Amino acid sequence: MGRPSKDIDIEVYGVPADRLRQLLEPFGRVETVGESFQVYKLGDIDVSLPRRESKSGRGHRGFDVAGDPGMSIEDAARRRDFTINAIAWDPLTDEYLDPFDGRGDIARRLLRVVDPATFGDDSLRVLRAVQFAARLEFELDAAAHALCRAIPLDDLPAERVWGELEKLLFAPRPSIGFALAMELGVVEKLFPELQALTGCPQEPEWHPEGDVWVHNLQVIDQARLRIDDLPRPQQVAVMLGAVCHDFGKPATTAFTDGRMRSIDHEEQGVAPAIAFLDRINVHSIDGYDVRRQVVGMVAQHLKPGMWFKVRDEVGDGAFRRLAQKVDLELLARLAKADCTGRRPGEFDCSAMDWFLERARLLGVEHRPPAPILLGRHVLALGIAPGPRVGEILKSVYEQQLDGKVTTLDEAIETARLMLP
Repeated sequence: MGRPSKDIDIEVYGVPADRLRQLLEPFGRVETVGESFQVYKLGDIDVSLPRRESKSGRGHRGFDVAGDPGMSIEDAARRRDFTINAIAWDPLTDEYLDPFDGRGDIARRLLRVVDPATFGDDSLRVLRAVQFAARLEFELDAAAHALCRAIPLDDLPAERVWGELEKLLFAPRPSIGFALAMELGVVEKLFPELQALTGCPQEPEWHPEGDVWVHNLQVIDQARLRIDDLPRPQQVAVMLGAVCHDFGKPATTAFTDGRMRSIDHEEQGVAPAIAFLDRINVHSIDGYDVRRQVVGMVAQHLKPGMWFKVRDEVGDGAFRRLAQKVDLELLARLAKADCTGRRPGEFDCSAMDWFLERARLLGVEHRPPAPILLGRHVLALGIAPGPRVGEILKSVYEQQLDGKVTTLDEAIETARLMLP
């Protein structure tokens, strides 16, 4: 497809396992990846024998695997999931070995199963179909579609589900995969919080695009357009924020005062968002607290728009305090995606630009201001260590957030006035 490859896998035919290892050792350290799998890792390259697999139990570990150097190319390729992943290339002859016409399916932009009899042995392949469809913008053929719908997914551990979901979130248009996941029953089986969004009505004037599910797909795609300049953990946080941001609507939507409203859906979305994050077992990534940011975005995603409407009344202290709960730049990006994710409607989404500019002017776009007054400053005033020190620190910090305390001298004098 003309895309750079992240890895190279080599399959060696006609050489027994022990001999293969001997041949590899002069090139560097050889590590075995599961002795039964007959895979050797040499640096970043995997070198393997052709392998036979037989299902021996549930789950992705429930396989008996045996290397067989005498296998044919076609038999070895038969264990692959989709035809597009069952293509080999012989570096000695510069020949493509493509027994299942994977290259033809690439040209047709089609996901087709190699072997329907064994495809369901690893249920993760259903999620692979979903993320491949989105990342490559390929169609899933009718037979594969029916096969995927019939495969149970209750044996998948959280880390494998998250591995495929993360790939889906970084597709050019993740909505393609989410829509397919809904068709295949994946959403119903694995993500009840997302399933609940389908059929949940919205006020047509504010949401001409349709129900909450339709809106969510648009927001996810819009969020994807707004993250490329962020570090990876923050990218993940924004994408998961987009997925979860309206989880509170099904429980709060009601026809009130002539309108379809979802009062307090932000706060009510926190619990289902946490349940969703628990299910995929996402916490911190590279030391960055993704979960905290996702929960913060869910709970606060309407703030930029609401504050803009009364911008002359919103003080700097409000921004500083909100920065204690969530990264304001990530919040602004999600809120912008939320605003633009309402096609075919046209809405003014400049509120989020105002919000982010104001946060940047205050220097709190990523974190609240550091406390000016520290414990040692309070102790130097002669007070004994104890709970009262913390109370004074908290009180002075609150005044700092309001802009009433701006220097260390002011902070110390404020603390001094609080002493008995």
